[in-house]
Amino acid sequence: MAVLITGGAGYIGSHMVWELLDCGEDVVVVDNLASGFEWAVAPEATFYRGDVADSRLVRHVIATHGIDAIIHFAGSVVVPDSVARPLAYYENNTCKSRALIESAVEGGVRHFIFSSTAAVYAAGGIEPLDEDALVAPQTPYGMSKLMVEQILCDVAVAHPLDYAALRYFNVAGADPKGRAGQSTAGATHLVKVVCEAALGKRSHVDIFGTDYDTSDGTGVRDFIHVSDLVRVHRLALQHLRAGGGSLIANCGYGHGYSVREVIESARKISGRDFPVREAGRRPGDLASVIADAARARKELKWAPGFDDLDDIVESALAWEDGLSRKNSAA
Repeated sequence: MAVLITGGAGYIGSHMVWELLDCGEDVVVVDNLASGFEWAVAPEATFYRGDVADSRLVRHVIATHGIDAIIHFAGSVVVPDSVARPLAYYENNTCKSRALIESAVEGGVRHFIFSSTAAVYAAGGIEPLDEDALVAPQTPYGMSKLMVEQILCDVAVAHPLDYAALRYFNVAGADPKGRAGQSTAGATHLVKVVCEAALGKRSHVDIFGTDYDTSDGTGVRDFIHVSDLVRVHRLALQHLRAGGGSLIANCGYGHGYSVREVIESARKISGRDFPVREAGRRPGDLASVIADAARARKELKWAPGFDDLDDIVESALAWEDGLSRKNSAA
């Protein structure tokens, strides 16, 4: 019995690999390395370079390794990019996920955990957002994820496959043991961007929108440490294996920080200043997005371990600094 992690060479996926290995699971990774790195995959995991829509490859992996569960991270994640390239997002996120789910059903996989997003929710909802809030994605990215949730819901009725759709808010930080972190060049995650600026890898940080109805005019997000996020996935896997049934759950802390607060945290922890430029709002961005994660806490018995902005930024800075040293030595 083993777990297949798609996108396991990427940011969140590589942390998931370590989380499961630490708990004694057998782990197999499929990643096409479009944005991930083979070196980021823990050596104890079995790695296949390939696409999740390659049904022949996926069926081989399922049969060879006795896969009982799939945790699906592979996909495109940049919200403004999805507005500019909607067809690419529907292909990569929706169509390829549908192909993967079909391979799972044909291979007899019983459990499927899906990397969804808070971008499925309607704009202007009452915060914090719970799982019963109105879903009305404002971007192709959000819609591409919601479509996969619906596919899973329908498939679970017709086939012996249960699922967990985990709706992420804003994922940040790095493994406290220094084994994994956000390594993608040109990544748009705010914490990654400010850490790069603090270390001189970027000339400045852009603030997109300073006129939101928030405490300081900048967007507010519910940042969740990546280590807490992957723990939710592991607990969801336990829940499904124990017969707990399919579920949808938010992944966040229930409170947020503004863009300016993240910038100031990075300045404080690094002891370095860096230029900040103010720009207009980006398409698809909302003023504030905060989670109600009561379901994950209750149903999965999840309790956060890294619920502090400075801890999140400090771990991300440590990882970014390590990348600088690694690249200098290469």
